[in-house]
Amino acid sequence: MDLDMENPVAIADFWVGKGDLVMIAGPCVIESAAATLAIARTLKDYATELNLHLIFKASFDKANRTSLSSYRGPGLSAGLEILARVKAEVGLPVLSDVHQVADVAPAAAVLDVLQIPAFLCRQTDLLVAAAQTGRAVNIKKGQFLAPWDLAPAVDKVFSTGNRRLLLTERGASFGYNNLVVDFRSLPIMRGLGCPVVLDVTHSVQLPGGQGTCSGGQREYIPLLARAGVAAGVDALFMEVHPDPAHALCDGPNSLPLDEVLPLWRRLKALHQLVREQAAG
Repeated sequence: MDLDMENPVAIADFWVGKGDLVMIAGPCVIESAAATLAIARTLKDYATELNLHLIFKASFDKANRTSLSSYRGPGLSAGLEILARVKAEVGLPVLSDVHQVADVAPAAAVLDVLQIPAFLCRQTDLLVAAAQTGRAVNIKKGQFLAPWDLAPAVDKVFSTGNRRLLLTERGASFGYNNLVVDFRSLPIMRGLGCPVVLDVTHSVQLPGGQGTCSGGQREYIPLLARAGVAAGVDALFMEVHPDPAHALCDGPNSLPLDEVLPLWRRLKALHQLVREQAAG
């Protein structure tokens, strides 16, 4: 894919879709203010060291957990307060999921990017409400959709006049309890006129694979990340945690925090090589 596109999206003081590699990273869910701020500061240090653009991600509510008893997060008000602290105290733009129209206005008052979860990627009212805020919107492609099936969702957002839209590949259903990434989806989705993100952690998820929760194969995260960068993806999305074995959500498909810096260093070098070859 061409590393520069016609419709880049401005986030904070940088662009997604103008050729730079952007990272979207953070824990699956907000577990506490202290833990969230600590992870954000560590990721900010890594991004600063490598001169990478970073959007911090954490969910205030995980409304689609497998089990009713699973931890969902602190909720809208408490979660947004913590994400506001990440912006103010750490200095990072922030992204989180919105699940219903009622969440959109309060979330837009804090978030830089409103994320539409994969299972809700066709929900017209939610897409339109998110777009009408003027905030950047990130639609995660449903595991049940072909990449070209996102075209109507793109039209719903663009109908509001807001073209600040990202599209995220997060794997497609491949039989029961399994996902696979079709890398053809990246240029196809980018052809819809939006920068494209590859979610390298949810793509190794095994949905419902542990009965009451999802499993995952985090050992394949670096492989997918390298492949995405080689394919010219605009941004990488990854969930990280200091101790994935004890994470309250998505631990099996989260990258250990102490593995982030060496991986980002390799990805930065690979991205530079891809840019040089594209320029040549």
